[in-house]
Amino acid sequence: MEKAGKKNRFGLLGRNISYSFSRGYFTRFFEEQGLKEYSYENFDLPEISDLETLLKEEQNLGGLNVTIPYKQQIIPYLHRLHPEAREIGAVNTIKFTRTGLEGYNTDAHGFQKSLEPFLRKRDHAHALILGSGGASLAIAYSLKKLGIRYVTVSRTPDVGQWGYDELTEERLKSHTLIINCTPLGTFPRVEEKPEIPYDYITTDHLLFDLVYNPEKTAFMKAGEQMGAAISNGQAMLEFQAQRAWEIWQES
Repeated sequence: MEKAGKKNRFGLLGRNISYSFSRGYFTRFFEEQGLKEYSYENFDLPEISDLETLLKEEQNLGGLNVTIPYKQQIIPYLHRLHPEAREIGAVNTIKFTRTGLEGYNTDAHGFQKSLEPFLRKRDHAHALILGSGGASLAIAYSLKKLGIRYVTVSRTPDVGQWGYDELTEERLKSHTLIINCTPLGTFPRVEEKPEIPYDYITTDHLLFDLVYNPEKTAFMKAGEQMGAAISNGQAMLEFQAQRAWEIWQES
């Protein structure tokens, strides 16, 4: 029997998130663990400022996940940032505490855990991060921890970044790990993919897509046709969700 007022409600903050992985994952998790009075729901916010109303109206919230486009916009609403989230500059997990909202980032943990099996098979010294949004920040952090040098590729490149039209054969072949951090290829627009020269992809490459729906994206298919190893974002999401749950349960 749960105590009155127990914070047994969790959820996802985002915009247009009916496709959410998190709700399905945690609903199954609560059922498997016999946590019948626990729930996980989507909180679809048109604007991040709507968070204030949400927090006033919803009761017994114990934790929230955060997805696009709010991983950076959420930060001013938090009372404390975990050092790793501060360094990354993006938050995907919020813990409710007596002193206020605490922000964490479990994306970096999820990406690193899901990438490690591939690194045991082949060394990848240089990587390309496709996209410069909030998701790319955690990926960059993880690559630095792993000692993998990277360059971010953007449609509007900043200093130190490359544009898609700057991806030469030499650059593609020397950067064997390519991570898609853009939403291109997400259901229902499954035919879309980042505009990189796929003809230069080889059997030395690993194409890692943060997208998980569909299971095999157009980006992954194009790499697979050239003999590259491929992975979607499913395992990463599971690892980051597991870590989020651990954070919510910590006293």
